[in-house]
Amino acid sequence: MRSYELPSLVQSPNNENISDLLVQRVSKTPDIALFGVEDSPGVWREVSAAVFLEQVKDLARGFIAAGIRPGDSVALMSRTRYEWALIDFALWFAGAVSVPIYETSAPAQIEWVLSDSNSVALIVETKDHEARFEKIKQNTPSVKQVWRLDDDSLFRLVGLGKSVDLAEVEKARTSRGLDDLATIIYTSGTTGKPKGCELLHRGFVDLSRNSQLELPEVVKEGQATLLFLPLAHVYARFISILCVHGGIKVGHQPDTKTVAAGMQSFRPHFLLAVPRVFEKVYNSAEQKAEAGGKGNIFRKAVQVAIDYSRALDTKKGPSLSLKLLHKVFDALVYKKLRAAMGGNVKYAVSGGAPLGDRLGHFFRSIGLIVLEGYGLTETSAPAMIGRPSDAQIGKVGRVLPGCAVKIADDGEILLKGSNLLRGYWKNPEATAAAIQDGWFRTGDIGELDEQGFISITGRKKELIVTAGGKNVAPTALEDPLRASPIIAQAVVIGDQRPFVSALLSLDPEMLPVWLGNKGQKSDLSLAQAAQNPVVLAELQRKVDEVNATVSNAEGIKKFAVIESELTEESGHLTPSMKIKREVVTRDFAPIIDQIYGGAPTTSEALKIED
Repeated sequence: MRSYELPSLVQSPNNENISDLLVQRVSKTPDIALFGVEDSPGVWREVSAAVFLEQVKDLARGFIAAGIRPGDSVALMSRTRYEWALIDFALWFAGAVSVPIYETSAPAQIEWVLSDSNSVALIVETKDHEARFEKIKQNTPSVKQVWRLDDDSLFRLVGLGKSVDLAEVEKARTSRGLDDLATIIYTSGTTGKPKGCELLHRGFVDLSRNSQLELPEVVKEGQATLLFLPLAHVYARFISILCVHGGIKVGHQPDTKTVAAGMQSFRPHFLLAVPRVFEKVYNSAEQKAEAGGKGNIFRKAVQVAIDYSRALDTKKGPSLSLKLLHKVFDALVYKKLRAAMGGNVKYAVSGGAPLGDRLGHFFRSIGLIVLEGYGLTETSAPAMIGRPSDAQIGKVGRVLPGCAVKIADDGEILLKGSNLLRGYWKNPEATAAAIQDGWFRTGDIGELDEQGFISITGRKKELIVTAGGKNVAPTALEDPLRASPIIAQAVVIGDQRPFVSALLSLDPEMLPVWLGNKGQKSDLSLAQAAQNPVVLAELQRKVDEVNATVSNAEGIKKFAVIESELTEESGHLTPSMKIKREVVTRDFAPIIDQIYGGAPTTSEALKIED
């Protein structure tokens, strides 16, 4: 099958914009809780739709009083928190364009986004963020004002806005339509300078309305979700807007280390996450069971869960004995995992990378249906997603209404829909190269089945062609490698090389627990662990396991253990945790050269000195 599309379920009036979603929500259910604000650990204060709208209008008056005009770009640099949603909607009520900046951004990255977007103002969260801006302030003359969240800036803005009549706010709000710019979101920039994606109000409005109608079990009025992914990313940003439209209470967790506690106190009904989060949940539960002497029970429970889920996809379904075992392990294991996630979670939306067959079946069997989605910044987030009643584990679900997908002759995935970007900001060349005949070239390679489900096999630009002419998709090897509790990142190498190899970095969070469970010293440094025979044996076991799923020519013949982390701070990952391959191969060139330095092609682990 070469293409698949679904017509829109609803058509929005051209004179509407994202702000209308909030206005209509308040008109429908003014007292429903739209947000939960954590005033102290585990203590949440609810903010109703009506109260949120009032706060949005007050802040919008402040922006207008400060000189923000319809069409102006205003940048926001912050962690995931309630104020992000408040500022977003206040800017849209003022007719402005919001420009998110990752709070981990370096001064040079901040400078590029501010100068390229012509932002007239900047909102930062902390004094540290402000200090980073000060370093490049002289290079961003368009930025006339800076406000900070952790002082009284917003209160002063609200006070300033009291002189602005609400009629002026309404005039600014309604000056924007569906085809006007809502936000400029800069791509992660795995190669070259980030490009600004011009995302229109239409994309978010149409996607929100169609998603609610297409996924009523998930986008259900009165339910709750906890956001912990960066709101600077389009993925979390769309969910934030969708929840306002759908009447879903949103809590925010800025620190990933407190997410587990946050889920137990906030008790969300659905989650938004990337596969790495699900891997962490699974690995943490496994290592905790191992430490408590219940490792064998846990592994048996896992196998029963996977067998049970797979049997659900057969005509006969699970056997009686399998049903009984599943019920036993539900009491012993599964219900504890659900309780750890708050007890209410039934659905999760996963994107960014393939989840994998094993984890998909495991989580479905314990009562958490993971819906795999696919989209990009350029598509205002999701273009495709699984449906609760019709999901195929290991594949991405069909397109959302109003969207279309097509497979090009070379296997590239093409997307079309009202959610598509207008173009790249001030970059007509990149726009012309990416959008052809209304179709956006995603750069991803995949296959489309007769039911409209898609299997993504890798990135077009990242395909490895070995010296022997074998095409290898690195993600097909990297994703399952990262399922190991002690592997943080895996970078597969082999382009124009005689064989495929990999660089592996260790997970500093899971490593101490795993080492303790294996009778090793739990306080080993990453450098010491990289030389530990037990660690190396586990890495080799995992590599062998992954190699068993591919042909000999595609398998990893050698791997090297990096004695440091690959992180965003080190410059090796994007803010959305994608690997910057060019940077990794440049920075670790000596290690790579040693891997291929005339050595035999038999599988072995290398200890490389930094």
